[in-house]
Parts: sequence; structure tokens; C-alpha cells
Amino acid sequence: MKINLKDKKALIGGSSKGLGYAVAKQLAVCGAMVTLVSRNEPLLKKNMIQLKKLTGFNHNYIVVDYNDSEEYNKIVTEFFKTNSVDILINNTQGPNAGDVLSVSESDYKNAFNLLFQNTVNTSMAAIKGMKKNNWGRIINMTSVSVKEPLSYLALSNTIRSAVTSWGKTLSIESGKNNITVNNILTGFFNTERLNQLNSEKAKKFNVSAEQVFDKMSEMVPLKRIGEPEEFGYLVAFLSSDYANYINGINIPIDGGLLKSM
Repeated sequence: MKINLKDKKALIGGSSKGLGYAVAKQLAVCGAMVTLVSRNEPLLKKNMIQLKKLTGFNHNYIVVDYNDSEEYNKIVTEFFKTNSVDILINNTQGPNAGDVLSVSESDYKNAFNLLFQNTVNTSMAAIKGMKKNNWGRIINMTSVSVKEPLSYLALSNTIRSAVTSWGKTLSIESGKNNITVNNILTGFFNTERLNQLNSEKAKKFNVSAEQVFDKMSEMVPLKRIGEPEEFGYLVAFLSSDYANYINGINIPIDGGLLKSM
């Protein structure tokens, strides 16, 4: 089985590094023309060079600040005035860590705009072109914490749960247009975001970040943290015609971390 995304166009959120860039790289290798989205323009330019070396093609990028949802929406709306995409990967940086007793009302509002409102706005802009083409893929990168909340990620637990519910609802409406909508429940992956969270936990419990990483690895039945490229393989499959009949589901990719069925 060889995944062929030739002639497909993809827009990938949060793709200057980490899982987002791993996804962009895999989709590009499979033949898609990708547009990266991030606030880090120097890193985006560097990624453009790397992707051209890998694929031989020029790809694109958009500079946005996900924390400014109003300005973000203007930029995305302008993009879709002259562009359409076949594959949309909704992904942003996560909100600040914190337990349910330490976050404020404004924190919830900011997290809602960051994780939920940006996802809705981008999807509604992208789906117009998908309907015209009678084909599309919308993939929301969420978290295993929507099924088993992590105490130190109160904001993420709450708002990502709303994203997955919304994605399921959209999948019911969009299926008749041959557009699938799926949620990926992300486990522990070796990214800068994970290292940042581990450093915060290490300070809180007065241990080393390495100890936190090792303990986290032990929690996973496979006894290791996932690598970003492994995440990219799943997204590439869901973006392909092989996944035509996969719609409206939550797919954990976590090495077996979730204990629930």
C-alpha cells in the first residue's frame, strides 16, 4: 500500500515544528502541496527549504498568531478568497498548563478562542472549496486528555473536548459531500511542547526533567514516548483515499496509554 496525495493541497496548522511539521513533511513526501501555518516566520522559511529538498517542489506558508483569534480569522479568510485545500489539519499550540483551581475565567476564554474558535473558523472557510470538489479531509489534532483528563491541563482537557464533539457533529453534516472529519487523540510524543511541560512538572515536584520523562515513558505500555514521524504516518493515511470510509471517529495514538476502551 502506497499513499499517493499527488494533486492534493493541504493546510497544516502549528507546523513550524513538532507534530505539525512532522505531519507537513509526511504529506509533502506523499505528494501533497502543503501550506504551513505558524507565527514563527524564520522557522517556516527554514522548513520551506527542507521541504523543497525532500520533494523538489516549492511549498507555501502563512504567518499567524493563534493567540489573536480576530486577526487570525482575517488572515485565514483572506487566504481562502484565492485558495482552496483538500486536506485541513487543525492544530495549534496548547494553552498554558495549570490545574482546575489555578486557572481564571479569562484563561478559559483565551483557550476557547485558541483551540476552538480558530478550528471552527478555519474549517468553515476550508469546507466551501471541499464541497465544490466533493472531496475533503478535516483532521483535528486533539489529546488523549479528552477521554482521561490530565490534572495539570485543565484548559486543554476542557476545550479540546469541545473540539472533538464539534468535529463529530460536523462529520454528520459533511459526509454527504464526501468530506470526512476525524479527531486524533494525541498521546505522549517527543516534542518541544512535551519537554516544556516536563520541565514545569519537574520544578513543581523538585525532580529532574529526565526523571519526569522516564516516568512518563513507563506509563505507556510500549515503554517509550512516540516519535513525531509516527504521528505523521497516521495523518497521511487518514488524508488518503484508503480512509474514505473512516469518518467521525476519535483515534488515539498513544502507545496504549489510555486505559479506557
